[in-house]
Amino acid sequence: MNRRSTPKFSRSESVSGAQGERRRHVLHVDMDAFYASVEKRDNPELENEPVLVGGAGPRGVVAATSYEARKFGVHSAMPMRRALQLCPNATVVKPRISRYQEVSAIIFSIFREVTPIVEGLSLDEAFLDISERVPAHGQPVQIARRIKQRILMDTGLTASVGVGPNKLVAKIASDLDKPDGLCEVRPGDVRTILDPLPIEALFGIGPKTAARLHQAGVKSFHDLRTADDAILVPVFGRFAHRMRDRAAGIDHRPVGEDSQDKSVSAEETFDRDIADRETLHHCLMDMTDRISKKIRRKDWVASQLNIKVRLPDFTTLSRQKSFHPPTSGCRELQLIAGGLLGDWLDAHPGAELRLLGVGVSGLSEDRQQDLFPEESGAKNRKVDKLLGQVADRFGDAALRRGQHKMP
Repeated sequence: MNRRSTPKFSRSESVSGAQGERRRHVLHVDMDAFYASVEKRDNPELENEPVLVGGAGPRGVVAATSYEARKFGVHSAMPMRRALQLCPNATVVKPRISRYQEVSAIIFSIFREVTPIVEGLSLDEAFLDISERVPAHGQPVQIARRIKQRILMDTGLTASVGVGPNKLVAKIASDLDKPDGLCEVRPGDVRTILDPLPIEALFGIGPKTAARLHQAGVKSFHDLRTADDAILVPVFGRFAHRMRDRAAGIDHRPVGEDSQDKSVSAEETFDRDIADRETLHHCLMDMTDRISKKIRRKDWVASQLNIKVRLPDFTTLSRQKSFHPPTSGCRELQLIAGGLLGDWLDAHPGAELRLLGVGVSGLSEDRQQDLFPEESGAKNRKVDKLLGQVADRFGDAALRRGQHKMP
């Protein structure tokens, strides 16, 4: 492993160490406490203060934390009430997703100046394949350092970057030096660096799986890499060989160019349980409207919609419907979502909901194959286009569709 230094490669090194294979150079860039860092940058009064980004209501959840807050044991997905018990002096900031998207766009434009092979994992995280840029544009760590410098110069934010021969190793490397880190794991050093790491550091191993492995004496990457099938098959089944390869740092997955989201969703956790149908319907229509705008901006259409409901006892249920032809139309999606919710409420009269969500999947490029749409459909698309233009200029809340009656 080499931190903050220029790497030196021999001509014989490769992903697996074999002679003659094409060497890959992959970066994993992870912005440091992204949401909280944007809030701190935009509000200098928060500098060096613990910041929690998330809902402030009694059922609010922490979406992101600053490093100052993490020292108190606060982490994302924690109930806000518990987070404030651990860190009572923290400042709670409501998420500004549109603002984070603006900053993310700047960051990803920097990535694409370096390479067109960018796989975005979220607003603040991505893989970059820079194999074709080495050595003409410098060695991998030199390129990674320039990316960090550009991000800091253009956004005022820091990033941690992992450099490795594949996605798995690059991701692990970025986690080894945070925040504002730069860590390289060379092909010849993969086992040396990975072997001592706890198995919890391997993607795909959660607390329950880790507990089972610990009981079998498998606690480190080395233990997993060298374990017999008799130990691994009962835990991983047919994926035992794959997990052993991962522990050895073997990963042949390509970096996907601008990989498309598999789904788009929105949900809301209520401050109090809600049983009123009209209130639930209004909330669902608003979320569906936001989803419709998002996929239209990307020229996508969806072929499946699902709703999610969570009861006061945390029981979570879902209903879904597939449809053809695919659509991104707000009115069409609202009718489907409203129908699913109405049917569920009819079957559960008086039910109170803690959370309500809606999502679309089966996404594909909108190829506008419907050359002779019905008049009503054409009118709806014109309205959607107008609303999209207004939203792009004045924000999503500037103008919205009127809602159809509750089913």
